[in-house]
Amino acid sequence: MYWNSGAERLFGYTAADALGSSVDALIVPHGHVDDLDQYRREALATGFSTFETARLRKDGSLIYTVVSNKAVYDAEGRVEFIVITQKDVTHLKVLRDAKLVESQYRDLLESTPDAIIMANQTGRIVLANSQAERLFGYERGEMLGTLVEVLLPSRYRGGHVAHRSGYFGQPRTRSMGAGLELYGLRKDGSEFPVEISLSPLKTDGGTLVMSAIRDITSRKVIERALQEKNVELERANQAKDRFLASMSHELRTPLNGIIGFAEFLSDGKPGSLNDKQKEYLGDILNSGRHLLHLINDMLDLVKIQAGRVDATPERFSLREAIDEVCTGVLPLAVTKGIEVRVTIASGLQFVTIDKQRFKQILFNLLSNALKFTDDHGHVGIDATPVDGGRFRLVVSDDGIGIRAEDIGRLFTEFEQLETGTARRFGGTGLGLALTKKLVELHGGEIDVESEIGKGSRFGVVLPLAMAERSETGGEQ
Repeated sequence: MYWNSGAERLFGYTAADALGSSVDALIVPHGHVDDLDQYRREALATGFSTFETARLRKDGSLIYTVVSNKAVYDAEGRVEFIVITQKDVTHLKVLRDAKLVESQYRDLLESTPDAIIMANQTGRIVLANSQAERLFGYERGEMLGTLVEVLLPSRYRGGHVAHRSGYFGQPRTRSMGAGLELYGLRKDGSEFPVEISLSPLKTDGGTLVMSAIRDITSRKVIERALQEKNVELERANQAKDRFLASMSHELRTPLNGIIGFAEFLSDGKPGSLNDKQKEYLGDILNSGRHLLHLINDMLDLVKIQAGRVDATPERFSLREAIDEVCTGVLPLAVTKGIEVRVTIASGLQFVTIDKQRFKQILFNLLSNALKFTDDHGHVGIDATPVDGGRFRLVVSDDGIGIRAEDIGRLFTEFEQLETGTARRFGGTGLGLALTKKLVELHGGEIDVESEIGKGSRFGVVLPLAMAERSETGGEQ
């Protein structure tokens, strides 16, 4: 009903704004209405009440006021009006809070490496340790009573007032602006990146918020350097992939010619050959085919790493595919006198995955098992269904085995476990790396169990059926 010029200055609302409005909605912060009702009832009952509380200004900021409620009675002794007078005691509240926390926490906060600032509900600083004063470039005690927003660049201040009020509504320990780039503002106007953690602190004078502030300029410099280095490494990696892909194509062209002419001569079409010539041509063919296999592995690996290979699912007989792979390695198995035993669980007949890639996975595992198994040893292939619409394929052998500390290196490109073994058995370290990539291409998993001198078990889990891809590339 009445709003004088002092109220206009204190709260920021003009008389025209305020008249006819509810005082509760206008200047009472959320959570303080119950206090107001208590003292209003006291004024109605006794004629007068007074208390100190927080009040809300038009710009959203809080201040502390001493509120006096005085009842005005009509001629018949009934309460006609309540006259409310309010005095701004924000600065006095800051001094009281500062004295309280200074005596209890100053020595403790001085011993911490981080800058620490404590502020009350109005956002005024009641304590700043020496680390905070140095960080922001203020003299000792100069920050006392100032709004914490002076430590923020202007672009953050408007939103920070609302965030601050919201924090006091639900105070809890948390980081400030998680995932955002935050900056502090020094007295000289310079900015620097910061990391801030907030914690509520309950005191006799009310809840304060403690901010631990860390200058992360050095970390940002390192992060930028790492990002730049990562970009350089990515470019180098892409250049390497392009080189390998290009060289693989360039090598395959003449190699196919060598293999083709060697096969042509070996078949005796140009004329008959003696035994020695056939033996030499056989060596050429074996070496050429082995080299072509390595080149194809390298090209596949580059394509998979570049994301240029998709699995093409088709329905096929699991046994037939396994038999085809076994036929391909039969010459090596016969030469070494190794028995290859195949066991497929009943009911596990057809699967819908990339047949060519599946055969490539099995071929790599099976040829490795044969290579690292001594003459007259045993190699097994077991296929069994597992939960989740998948099946498990295990290739086991009783060969030389793998040391536990070396298992983690098995699937790294061009990694050979030891030079002695590499010289004895050959290889480039590509096979298992490619196998792992092909398994992951199907959404599967691969694992290894091994013991020196007792053999190894390579297990692969693959889906029984993959989603087929439409012509537009989407899944059906």
